[in-house]
Amino acid sequence: MKVSAFIATSLDGFIARTDGGIDWLNEIEPPHPSEDYGYAAFSSNVDVMVIGRHSLEVVMSFPQWPYENKKVIVLSRSLKSKPENINNKIEWYSGSLNTLIERLQHEGCQHLYVDGGKTIQSFINEDLLTDLTITTLPILLGEGIPLFSKTGRDIPLKHIKTQSYSNGLVQSTYAI
Repeated sequence: MKVSAFIATSLDGFIARTDGGIDWLNEIEPPHPSEDYGYAAFSSNVDVMVIGRHSLEVVMSFPQWPYENKKVIVLSRSLKSKPENINNKIEWYSGSLNTLIERLQHEGCQHLYVDGGKTIQSFINEDLLTDLTITTLPILLGEGIPLFSKTGRDIPLKHIKTQSYSNGLVQSTYAI
């Protein structure tokens, strides 16, 4: 099964402000209104999405639920009840990531999308992530939540492709 991350960072490697805010993502104008930096093509092949509790909180602040046609699994050991407005759209999970992968493979999942800093780090640390697409925005936040934390080891990546955009965004994809 393909297990992918598709995430944006600031030039200094932060995925959010220290308070979790991602408002800075909206400060960059796309080169043209229909540009989505490959996200629609990427997500069209995704069967299941796995996010963490913090990412769910951010998504809940959006005007509408962005994953209408996707199965979404939320990793959390602390939350026990689902928000009413998305109760039938998410599944809680708190077990082993390896067990989750095995279950999803058994259910026929072929492409899993992992989102959220801690969630991506957990999948990397368990050697479960197969590829990583990082879109770097031309902004320095100075401080924030980093995409990567201490792994305790080197993790070699194989460069697949890089694309730059006229507004300064640079998107690179790596196999792990």
